[in-house]
Amino acid sequence: MKEISVFDAIGPNMIGPSSSHTAGALKIALMARKLAGCQIAGVRFLLYGSFAKTYKGHGTDRALLGGILGFSTEDARIRDSFRFAREQGLDFAFELDTDNTELHPNTVDIFITCENGRTLSVRGVSTGGGNCRIEKIDGIAVDLTGDYTTLIIRQRDTSGVVAFITGCLSEYGINIAFMSLYRESRGETAYTVIETDGDIPKPLVEKIERHPEISGVRVVQIDGSGPQEGDAT
Repeated sequence: MKEISVFDAIGPNMIGPSSSHTAGALKIALMARKLAGCQIAGVRFLLYGSFAKTYKGHGTDRALLGGILGFSTEDARIRDSFRFAREQGLDFAFELDTDNTELHPNTVDIFITCENGRTLSVRGVSTGGGNCRIEKIDGIAVDLTGDYTTLIIRQRDTSGVVAFITGCLSEYGINIAFMSLYRESRGETAYTVIETDGDIPKPLVEKIERHPEISGVRVVQIDGSGPQEGDAT
């Protein structure tokens, strides 16, 4: 039986009328920003279901932009996120899909273009009470809540890589709370997602990056909102 937090009932401290359509949406975009870990030049949001039908009235559009800009759910600048985005030269667009009934109604696909030309796609779902879940990264199915400091590693699906990663964590005394491996197909691109009980030090990230079969390392800290160190391209 799932335990219910008081925040599932009353929602978080926030700017906006809806914990699902405002706070949850912002958290999805904020996680996407952290996953990108770059100076963002452009972003496109594809909204589904209820998000697509009520996004203007519930401020979902402003919340999503606020998350991409690094605002917290309590930041009063959310109300003017369109203006702040334009002042920063951010190219943004919103697209709607009200016909797809197979997805959770509070789903958004976020397509990010970095200033260096690198791209990232993230699918997120607002699950209620200001909570969210990341379901896809670059088309690969994952399950990421952002409740823990998280290490996300992009690698080739080959023998020995996961053992190398866990060995590095052990060397630095990092305790693993949850760990999952996601892959497109055997021998192709895979993601190792590790949620930890403590912070991830930069030297650990740099050591993991040096493995020849690892092409990217991203740290999503549960505190802070800026681009994170440690991404290999």
